[in-house]
Amino acid sequence: MSAYRAVIAGTGGYLPERSLTNDELAAWKGLETSDAWIIERTGIRRRHIAADGETASDLGVKAALAALAQAGAEAGEVDAILVATSTPDSAFPATAVRIQGKLGVTKGFAFDVAAACTGFVYALGLADALVRTGQARGVLVIGTEVYSRILDWTDRGTCVLFGDGAGAVFLRAEKGDAAGSRGILSSHLHSDGRHGDILQIEGGAGSTGGTGLLRMAGREVFKHAVTKLAAVVDETLAANGLGHGDVNWLVPHQANIRIIEAMGKKLHMSMDRVVVTVDRHANTSAASIPLALAEATRDGRIGRGDLVLMEAIGGGLTWGATLARF
Repeated sequence: MSAYRAVIAGTGGYLPERSLTNDELAAWKGLETSDAWIIERTGIRRRHIAADGETASDLGVKAALAALAQAGAEAGEVDAILVATSTPDSAFPATAVRIQGKLGVTKGFAFDVAAACTGFVYALGLADALVRTGQARGVLVIGTEVYSRILDWTDRGTCVLFGDGAGAVFLRAEKGDAAGSRGILSSHLHSDGRHGDILQIEGGAGSTGGTGLLRMAGREVFKHAVTKLAAVVDETLAANGLGHGDVNWLVPHQANIRIIEAMGKKLHMSMDRVVVTVDRHANTSAASIPLALAEATRDGRIGRGDLVLMEAIGGGLTWGATLARF
């Protein structure tokens, strides 16, 4: 095992130009809903929608370029690209390979991670392992989604929840195993396929049927979210000999304000220490955590030395958490 740690050297985010408010959504799609109904249940006020012809790789490239620029890194420093997405450009080649080509990266490797809303946390864990074992020195981890393409716009229980966007981090290998060193401290990943049907996309490239649209049993997902996220948070802190009070910032998956508030209470953190973007971005699935990270690092909230906890749950069911010192 090498003495290197994966340090988050740069963050970046990109949101499509078009912003769609709750009122516009209700009028545009003729849904039996309202701004007040959506806000009360989700905390969402608006979301972004990709333009015609704008793909997950297009969004991901823009987020990746921003992350590289903040890190002061060039394409030649990238050894690996890991892309978390549920809305790939195509079944293959991987969206990560598409992004590799668009960025002009000519070495290393690239692949996609399919873990729904937990995808970014999964990809961070994999990237950290690559750095720790010496297989990569510079890794782009990207979450990018165009959920507007897989929504049933007649189902107000799902279509109001999601938006499009991309976020990215650039991880750079740095020496440091001492307590207090910067970098990813640990990732804790879980799945339970017995609950796969409560949040899924019907059908796919290898399926014999299905609509290709997202379906969700909202109450069931909420029930699992609170218990499983609380458990993985405790697991993560215990693995590092830390307590709730040691965490400076919580950057949760931006699914629902009620779940986010519940996790803040679990950590005994006031909401001003929890990064919240769901009101403006809606649920951007694998892109939600890196988008929130990009916002909070660039506006100065998250600073050098801060201990940041990221957690998510998604279809699979998948869930997990990553702890990092910035």
